[in-house]
Amino acid sequence: MDSGARGVLLVSAGSLTLVVMATLVKHLGSRIPSTEIFLFRSMIGFLFVLPLFARDPLEPLRTKRHGMHLLRGATGAAGNICFFWTVTHMLLADAMALQFSRPLFMIPLALIFLGEIAGWRRSGMAIVGFFGIALYARPFTAGFEPGAFVGAAGALFGALVVIWIKRLATTEPIRVIMFYYAFWTTVFALIPALLVWVTPTWSELALLIMVGFLGISGQGLITQGLTFGDTTVLVPLDYSRILYSAAIGYLLFGELPGLWSVAGMALIVVSSLYLVLSERLGRR
Repeated sequence: MDSGARGVLLVSAGSLTLVVMATLVKHLGSRIPSTEIFLFRSMIGFLFVLPLFARDPLEPLRTKRHGMHLLRGATGAAGNICFFWTVTHMLLADAMALQFSRPLFMIPLALIFLGEIAGWRRSGMAIVGFFGIALYARPFTAGFEPGAFVGAAGALFGALVVIWIKRLATTEPIRVIMFYYAFWTTVFALIPALLVWVTPTWSELALLIMVGFLGISGQGLITQGLTFGDTTVLVPLDYSRILYSAAIGYLLFGELPGLWSVAGMALIVVSSLYLVLSERLGRR
C-alpha cells in the first residue's frame, strides 16, 4: 500500500472511530452527565500518555511554564465539555458540524494573540462560516436553538487550545504538552463531574472506558494519517465525520436534520475547509 492510500485509510478509520465515540457519548448521555463522560475520556487519555515518560518520569516537572499548561488544560476541558453537551442535547450531525467550526475562530484569535493577519479571502470565508452558525441558532425565529451557541463556544475554546499549543511549542516538547493537557483536563473535569455524579452500572462503566479508548485512538489515527499523502485529499476526509454522524443519527436515534441545520452545516463545512486547506497550502 502506497503512502497516499495509507493516509486515506488511516484518516477514514480515525474519523469513523471518533463518530463511534460520539455515538456512545450520546447513548450514555441519556443518564450520565456529559461532564462525567468527559472525565473518563480524559483519564483514559492520561493513562495513554504516561508511558512516554518511562525513561524519564520527572521530565514534566522540569517545565517552567506551569501557568500556560494550566490555562491550556482549563480551556481544553471547557471546549470538550461543551462538545459532549451538544452531542447529548443536539442532533449528532449538528454537534459534529459545530465542532468543525473551530477554524473560523482561528482568524480573529490568531490576530489577537499571535499578531497574524489573514487576507481578505480568508476573513470573508470566516464571516460566511459564522453566518452558518447563526443559521443553526435561528435567534430571530420561533425555533431558536441556544444549544448552537454552546457548540460554537466549544469550537472557540478549541481554537484557543491551538493558540496555546503554538505558544508552548516554542519551548516545550510535544510529549510534555500532551502530559499536562491530559492531566489538567482530568482535574478540571473531575470538579464538575463530582457535583452531578451518577454512579454508572457495570455496562455503562465498560462503555465509558470505551469512550476514552476510542477518543485517543481516533485522534491518533487521524494525526498519523495526515502525515501521509496530499493534504487536499486527506483533510476533507476528516469532515466525513459529519456524514457518518448524520447516517448513524438517523439509523440509531431517528434524527433528521432540518433545512436550517443543513444550510448552516453547508456554510460551516465549506468555509472551514477553505480556511484549513488555504492555511496548509500557504494561501492568504
